[in-house]
Amino acid sequence: MELGRRIVLITGASSGIGAASARAFARAGATVALVARSKDRLEEFAAEIGDQARVFPCDLADPDAVLELAARVRAELGVPDVIVNNAGAGRWLFVDESTPHDFRDMAAVPYLAAGYVTTAFAADMVRRGSGRIVVVNSPVSRATWPGAFGYAAARWGLRGLVAALRVDLRGTGVGVTEIVPGKVSSDYFANNPGSEERVPSLSAIIPTVTPEQVARALVTAVRRDRSRVALPLMMRVTMAQAWIAPSLTHRLMSLTGAKRS
Repeated sequence: MELGRRIVLITGASSGIGAASARAFARAGATVALVARSKDRLEEFAAEIGDQARVFPCDLADPDAVLELAARVRAELGVPDVIVNNAGAGRWLFVDESTPHDFRDMAAVPYLAAGYVTTAFAADMVRRGSGRIVVVNSPVSRATWPGAFGYAAARWGLRGLVAALRVDLRGTGVGVTEIVPGKVSSDYFANNPGSEERVPSLSAIIPTVTPEQVARALVTAVRRDRSRVALPLMMRVTMAQAWIAPSLTHRLMSLTGAKRS
């Protein structure tokens, strides 16, 4: 897909991978619709990008708010050519540390948010016969580790969402891309204290990537209509191992992952 004059909607756009992706798509000539909860942060960021950025504050955990968001985007920009489902949040907790509210919050963003945003625009994209839906996922969707119960369940849900989209959208002209980076040097762990300490020690073999590296890979994937991207190289190796030997992978995650104190 050529990106000049395209409309790219990005959730979680105020920081990290979302912000880096917005910059990358704007440099490629696209108009970027920036979506996150904080209006002030979005407006400050949009001013940095310039005329190619539009601000759409929204609580993506609320389906009615997402429908209102979709109406505003259509009215101001039109139907997106690309949707980047990147919004994600949440602390890593063992199941016995979690409350029903914790689990609801984990499911709301990223899993339900991605489903809400995608369904809000899917009919328009199918009717047009073109577009691409991108889902930013986590390695935990392939190799589950202990101490991140709700987070892992939500990310496996995203994996299922990707699989369901692929079969539903086959032959419509609307493509689906899943991107799975390893650990990213963003402010995620600063915003979710106590989580970084629960990264399995085995993951030290996978180099940390920057949001900018992820954004470049994401833009390239959209341009080349790729269905799946994993980075860095050792992330691809890990995903292959999880596919070939899932039981071994889960055992390694258990042995090298977080332990109850």
